[in-house]
Amino acid sequence: MPRANTKTKPLKATPKTARKTRSVAVKVRDSEQDSSSLSRMLSTLQLFTREHPVLSAEEIAKGAGVPTSTAYRYVKQLATAGLLVRWKGGYTLGPSIMELDLQIRECDPVIRAASEPMRALCAQTGLNALLTKLYGNKVMTVHIESTSDTGSLAYGRGRPLPLFRGSSSKAITAFLPAAKLRRLFEDGEAQGDEQLNDWESFHASMSNIRRQGFALSVGELNSGIEGISAPVFIESRQVVGSITLIGDAARMALLREEVVIEMVKAAAATVSSALQ
Repeated sequence: MPRANTKTKPLKATPKTARKTRSVAVKVRDSEQDSSSLSRMLSTLQLFTREHPVLSAEEIAKGAGVPTSTAYRYVKQLATAGLLVRWKGGYTLGPSIMELDLQIRECDPVIRAASEPMRALCAQTGLNALLTKLYGNKVMTVHIESTSDTGSLAYGRGRPLPLFRGSSSKAITAFLPAAKLRRLFEDGEAQGDEQLNDWESFHASMSNIRRQGFALSVGELNSGIEGISAPVFIESRQVVGSITLIGDAARMALLREEVVIEMVKAAAATVSSALQ
């Protein structure tokens, strides 16, 4: 009896399936281009600084490295969204940014979980408490609970911190996966970060912070200011931020350092538990 042929013949692409494949490819490419264009457009908002609060479309084009026609299109779309407004022949940041700022204060899960424990820390110690978060390769203070003026801080709310200076940053970077920490170290080294020596000593200092469960710094970001920080985690021990208590030498001298450290670690643990 002849054996049945069990081999499957390869399917031939029909004109219809070929057109469908091309259509999907075009949609994917267009989606990637739209995403890239949106990212470039939003990044132009970072061109506005205290030194340059008003920019013309031509200045935006130069700063963003895009044609003037593209800059005008960006400006039109950003102005429609309320992210830019006209001002004396140029443009400045618009009110929608303030609305978004309020939204993140009210909606960010980490800020919501951390606010009450931070207020308790302030009340118990008379010090100021900071919540710092990790965004990609940036570390930024996003919330402050204070008992005194914090306007003199070199890195207040919304200003990115150095990755490897200050207890707030160290309490985050020390708990990053080893491969990511190595990449950040190499990037910093390539950019001439003077805080970085050799990888071995840097890794040893980060490992020490991991073992202790906290970071401590004195005068690294603000002269005469001491910071004590502990990491905040979400599921699978993924670090997302840190809680920090800061104070000048006179205030810190009134408190037992080991007690303050345990208080900060307990507050960070409470926030981490709320985020699980």
